[in-house]
Amino acid sequence: MSEAQHLNASRLLALSGESVQSTKRLFEWAAASLSEALGLNREGIYRALLAREKLGSTAVGEGVAIPHSRLDDCTEPAGCLITLPTGIDFNAPDNRAVDIVFVLLVPKEATQQHLDLLAMLAKTLSDESLRDRIRTARDAVDARTLLAEGLGL
Repeated sequence: MSEAQHLNASRLLALSGESVQSTKRLFEWAAASLSEALGLNREGIYRALLAREKLGSTAVGEGVAIPHSRLDDCTEPAGCLITLPTGIDFNAPDNRAVDIVFVLLVPKEATQQHLDLLAMLAKTLSDESLRDRIRTARDAVDARTLLAEGLGL
C-alpha cells in the first residue's frame, strides 16, 4: 500500500477565506468543519489539537503547519486543508506566519500510519511550487485539488 492510499480523498476537506487571528480560533473552525462533515466529536477534535500544539509547534516552516492528533472516535484518517488570507503566529522554526494549514486526524491506534502521513504531508508541502499554487488558488476546492494531486490521491 502506498503512503497516499492511507488518506482517502473523500475525507479531505478544504477551507479558505476566513481570517482567524489565533491557533485557538483556527482549531475551533477546523473542529467544527471536520465534526460536521465526518460526524466526529467537535470538542474532542478541538481539545486534541490544542493539547498537541501545547507539546510543541506543529509549524514546519515556509508558512506551513500540520496540526495533528489521534482520536478515539476517528475510524480512518481525515484531513482539512486550510488556506488563510493572512498568516498567523504558530511559533514556526523560521518565525514565519502560517497561511497553509493541514489538520490531520487519525485513529487512536494508527501510530505508524500517523507517522507515515505526517512524513508524506511534510514532504509534499515542502515543494515551493505547490505551496505557491495553493496560495494563489481561486478557492478552497482548487487548493484541495492541487494538494490531492501533489499527494497522489
